[in-house]
Amino acid sequence: MKRAIYPGSFDPVTLGHLDIIKRAAAMFDELIVCVSVNSSKHTGLFHPKERVELLRRVTEGISNVRVDCWDGLVAEYARRNQARVLVKGLRAVSDYESEIQMAMLNTKLYPRLDTIFLYTRPKYAYLSSTVVKEMARYGSDLSDFVPRQIIEDVEKKVRGTQERM
Repeated sequence: MKRAIYPGSFDPVTLGHLDIIKRAAAMFDELIVCVSVNSSKHTGLFHPKERVELLRRVTEGISNVRVDCWDGLVAEYARRNQARVLVKGLRAVSDYESEIQMAMLNTKLYPRLDTIFLYTRPKYAYLSSTVVKEMARYGSDLSDFVPRQIIEDVEKKVRGTQERM
């Protein structure tokens, strides 16, 4: 079985993420979308368990996708799940520079692990979770940014965060 892992913070999952998920799922027998707790991103809009739930909702129609969460090194997660491929999405050349370093480090930690890079479709090249959160803070229509199933969740979470300030 060819198993791959698509790790990321997914805070929240965007249409760009979903595009990468669908494309990667078509390439592998199983794709594990892994919500990774990024130690450099101290706070998030959604708790990691909430992100898992949102991802499960938007991928429920893709039979070979499983969603999980991990707070350790991705290379170790891949080893434990007997996966030999990581999938990473690239929006720009600047993404490649940091991602290639991570790919080399992951291979050092787990020599059987390879990383493949899927370019972002041009219509999603500007899109990031950060952009989504900013648009939501200003009440913008999110239908071009996040899957329709989670628009209300994002709007409610942003409103709740703003009310606490």
